[in-house]
Amino acid sequence: MARVSNTPATRPNVIQSLIDGVDRYNPDNVSILEDYLATQCTNRECDAMANFAILKLYQFNTHLTNDQVVNNILVKALTTLPEPDFNLCLYLLNENMVGEEPVVRLVALQDLIEQARYADFWKLYEGDDIYKELTAEVLGFEDAIRANIANAVAMTFQSIEPANLKAYLHLDGQQFSDFVKAQGWTEANGVVSIPVNKDNEAKTTVLTENIKFEQLTKIIGHSNE
Repeated sequence: MARVSNTPATRPNVIQSLIDGVDRYNPDNVSILEDYLATQCTNRECDAMANFAILKLYQFNTHLTNDQVVNNILVKALTTLPEPDFNLCLYLLNENMVGEEPVVRLVALQDLIEQARYADFWKLYEGDDIYKELTAEVLGFEDAIRANIANAVAMTFQSIEPANLKAYLHLDGQQFSDFVKAQGWTEANGVVSIPVNKDNEAKTTVLTENIKFEQLTKIIGHSNE
């Protein structure tokens, strides 16, 4: 399961022209960008630049602000963590919006993911139906979060206890086994093994000190004072 990129493989020409030109600041184009966001929510892709453009238009034209659109942009940004998209979106919101309950709840989810408190994330997410309501329009949200968690695990571990990994992913039984297999990991003898990669490989660090003789004599001299 691949992580969700914050840049789509292809971008519609009309969206590309809006992003690249001065028309991105034309409020008449907000509906085009909002429709494109709706497409992202169904095809499981994310286009951060286009979504930033929506929030920028809302900044300059507050009467156009659509709370559900803002919500969906933030939820899409959660799916691209650890990219900084979520925080960048927050910077584009006004003070009142940042303090509203839906945004506060999504920030709580972000904090737990960024702190790698994955079991706590799922406990919070599953513990209140409001979270599933907030993420309902973004298809594949849970799969995207698991993909990001799996990426973090693969960067950190060469092996991990199944119980811990199950808690991180909020999966069990056959679903857990299928997920592990899909990642190219193996489970045997009470351990999930993860192939060595450039991130989780133990690296030997050799420190070389280059002290000139003149510096050494000064140090010795000071010690005798």
